Amino acid sequence: MTDLVAPVDALVVVDVQTAFVSGSDAIPGAERLLKRVSELLERAREAGAVVVHLQNDGAPGADDEPDTPGWELYLPVKEGPRERVIRKPRDDGFDGTPLGEVLVGAGVRSVAICGLMSEMCVQATSRTALARGYRVVLPYDAHATHDVPAVPGVSDPVPAHVVSRVAAWALGDRAHNTVPTSSVTFTASSA
Repeated sequence: MTDLVAPVDALVVVDVQTAFVSGSDAIPGAERLLKRVSELLERAREAGAVVVHLQNDGAPGADDEPDTPGWELYLPVKEGPRERVIRKPRDDGFDGTPLGEVLVGAGVRSVAICGLMSEMCVQATSRTALARGYRVVLPYDAHATHDVPAVPGVSDPVPAHVVSRVAAWALGDRAHNTVPTSSVTFTASSA
């Protein structure tokens, strides 16, 4: 049995960039993540929901340095009045970007958030969305990260799926973080 969750009126896709989902440095389970994010995108577009793709501007030399192949968004974007790309300079998609204005301008009250990396940009963006009063749905199978390597004398390695679960759990009980992608539906916002 899956949890029931009310439809949301926006989808925020966080940092699904080529460097993170393809090649030898891809996150574990990248293909599965891409399938889930694609499902969310398709349903959001069909419903007329707002779709925002966040694109991280990495530091010089980073895998996601702007204007490098790894920086490019991996999934196709259908830019228009209800779908856009917002570049971001920091983990939190609201910090230093027009994301807040876009959501307010579209009358958004609830968001589904998916993408990368669970414990960094996904969590930071989700936390700010909650602080701003949005109802947040974070489908557990639509965000991911890398394994955390072992540190001798500190900890064993931590598998990526555990890191993702802890990152979502740390948001507390205000975020819907125990639902699968299949339970997330969309509606058009009021504006």
